[in-house]
Amino acid sequence: MAKLSETPLVHEGARVVDCRLGRYTEVMAGALLVRTEMDDYSYVAGNNDVTDSRIGKFANIASGVRINPGNHPHWRASQHHFMYRASDYWDGAEDEAAFFEWRRGQPCLIGHDTWIGHNAVVLAGVTVGTGAIVGAGAVVSKDVAPYTVVGGVAAAPIKRRHPEAVAERLMALAWWDWDHEAILAALPDFRALSVEAFLEKYGG
Repeated sequence: MAKLSETPLVHEGARVVDCRLGRYTEVMAGALLVRTEMDDYSYVAGNNDVTDSRIGKFANIASGVRINPGNHPHWRASQHHFMYRASDYWDGAEDEAAFFEWRRGQPCLIGHDTWIGHNAVVLAGVTVGTGAIVGAGAVVSKDVAPYTVVGGVAAAPIKRRHPEAVAERLMALAWWDWDHEAILAALPDFRALSVEAFLEKYGG
């Protein structure tokens, strides 16, 4: 397995189009990322489809996840893409630029230290808060609060990952903004301490 570095690791068979990838990021085979920002230490595990999204630091995105799949204009007489991809069907016909601008105007926002489970779908315009978990196979159509676990179709809250007071302390501590060496120095405590003990030690 390749060692991660400050240069993003994009595996053979992945496609990255008009994106910004942070340090220690990884895009595994079969993933497609379009017009997406993925911040430091985050990864997509392969066979993903991510469009017009902003992904925070330390996001864990399992295989088969779709984030911001394209919406169709269901309010029109037809919802087929011949309307906005007209050049695919007729010589001289123009694609509908305003429709694509509308799509790009509904980004998904994925917070820091999140986990999006296998084959989950996060719909257009949804925010998944910092520390949240989206269960495998979930379809997320509404915002997910920080440090909340959701699952199902349509996704609904299952439980809190940490009590609200602990979640607030973690967000104030913002360990995901520490530099690379500070995280390494704290690695034994990430592994061994309870979240409460960790917060006590590091002033959260």
